Amino acid sequence: ERGLYPLISSLPQALNGFVLVVTSEGLIFYSSHTIQDYLGFHQVDVMHQSVFELIHTEDQPEFRRNLHWALDPPLAPEGEPCAAAGKSLGSSAVIYKPDQLPTENSSFLERSFVCRFRCLLDNSSGFLALNLQGRLKFLHGQNKRSEDGSALPPQLALFAISTPLQPPSILQIRTKNMIFRTKHKLDFTPLACDAKGKIVLGYTEAELRMCGTGYQFVHAADTLYCAENHVRMMKTGESGLTVFRLLTKENRWKWVQANARLVYKNGKPEYIVVTQRPLVDEEGGEHLRKRSMHLPFTFATGEALLYQSAHPLPGFPDPFQGKGKPSKSKKPSCRHGGCSQKNGADARSLLGAVTRQDRALY
Repeated sequence: ERGLYPLISSLPQALNGFVLVVTSEGLIFYSSHTIQDYLGFHQVDVMHQSVFELIHTEDQPEFRRNLHWALDPPLAPEGEPCAAAGKSLGSSAVIYKPDQLPTENSSFLERSFVCRFRCLLDNSSGFLALNLQGRLKFLHGQNKRSEDGSALPPQLALFAISTPLQPPSILQIRTKNMIFRTKHKLDFTPLACDAKGKIVLGYTEAELRMCGTGYQFVHAADTLYCAENHVRMMKTGESGLTVFRLLTKENRWKWVQANARLVYKNGKPEYIVVTQRPLVDEEGGEHLRKRSMHLPFTFATGEALLYQSAHPLPGFPDPFQGKGKPSKSKKPSCRHGGCSQKNGADARSLLGAVTRQDRALY
């Protein structure tokens, strides 16, 4: 068994897709970690969630149909719309006894169908068409009980390999190993970073979460540009491609091309997922020359309140003016209670993020 484990654990990486196990209720029982490479969702964020939250509304009936052993699920309750039924975990679940179902090796339980899944990656239009191929099998070890307390027999679940309907292009294959993803709160405070991002930026997740919002890692000249796209994302759900500089742990600026998307749970924004591709300095400089230089905030619409700037508007000070010599520290100055507030700026504001950066970085 020990000899087989490395082979089994590396199998999802060898596939052009990811493994998905969905219960008859529509609950994602398991997903391989490679789901992040295709849909942008982290494995932990989708497991034990309703699969219908990820599926295009028009494709939910097809997925629900394939969860039923006879491809004939019960109809939604009268007056309940189909889409709402898809999000109700128990709406299509029927408890069966094993002797009521065909044997596991029956061809009736084989499945092959196409559904559009929500995709957070910047190379899609919001959804990715996946071909799900597998079969219904009994899911053992659940230890579920009925209302009267009696033990329920194992029920069928869909075990499938999900692969993109359209094979990836040569360019996507070449750039796949360079792309990294980060997870943020709605104000852009970093929450998590994948393994590739830790290599590119050099930080651990604890260091990324150490102080304030994520804007303390953004170059001062790119801050308002990023904030403008942040506001757009909060309104539309997606930031669009954004090219800016991130501060690495080695105190160097790294150009990245990023696309941020809101992730919703129960109809409300829950967090932000950002897909980022490193750029060489020449590419970043070209984007900088093309960027329209205008102030995105009018300070009359209330948008600036998103960043909780406590500094008076008249006469913004030079962020780097100070009494005495510049700090020799190569890291942003953070204390145990958070980051210090300089020049009266709220530590969570855009201005506060810039004032915390060491002048030597520029």
